[in-house]
Amino acid sequence: MHIRDQIVLVTGGARGLGLAITQALIAEGAKVVVNYHSSQHTAAQLMAQHPKQVFAVQADVTNKAEVERLFAQAKAHFGTAIHSVVNNALVHFEFNGDARPKLEDLTAEGMTRQFDGAVLAALYTTQAALADMKQAGFGRIVNIGTNLVQNPVVPYHDYTTAKAALLAFTRTAAQDLGQYGINVNMLSGGLLQSTDASKATPDFVFDLIASSTPLRRVTTPDEFAAAILMFLSPYSRAVTGQNLIVDGGLVKG
Repeated sequence: MHIRDQIVLVTGGARGLGLAITQALIAEGAKVVVNYHSSQHTAAQLMAQHPKQVFAVQADVTNKAEVERLFAQAKAHFGTAIHSVVNNALVHFEFNGDARPKLEDLTAEGMTRQFDGAVLAALYTTQAALADMKQAGFGRIVNIGTNLVQNPVVPYHDYTTAKAALLAFTRTAAQDLGQYGINVNMLSGGLLQSTDASKATPDFVFDLIASSTPLRRVTTPDEFAAAILMFLSPYSRAVTGQNLIVDGGLVKG
């Protein structure tokens, strides 16, 4: 199924990387369900600017009942179920190495908060999508990870551990759901220049990343969003359970 024929849910789709993903999908002609938690103004603007393509829904994706409501409202609005899901939403987090929780300061609450935002949110959207995807014999689920799992150059313990768990869930879900025509993949980036989460990162860190990257620049949200389109397109119909690192070649494999 071509992207222009799909209804795609983007969690956290009204700010940062999520907004770039939403805009890329709009440009491709897709219908986009923009989930937001607090970015109501931007979400409303997107609906006003693209009334035939965008439907914005406020929901906490770590709450199963709210996710189920989101899917029901989207189906009622467009008259067709969601075809694809991009699990992008990030619970509050800042990439600031100096302010990160050190190992001795980690708490169960902090670890659980990141796990819920990464893994449980992806579980709930996948479960909510499953019946309609099975009936259609088609589904695309794209989870957003991090290259810190492969290269934890800054030890953001809580965030990176949660994303590592999401990678494992991506692969087990791909194994389970492939028989129904549902592909599950992950895209993992490094620091993007810039998003809400990376605005606390000092400029010298971006300069260091750029100088260490074969492309000699830091990946932008628009560039990362463009790579997501591949996993939603027919060209990736035989690709599932994969983790594509999109960071300009900084981390290999």
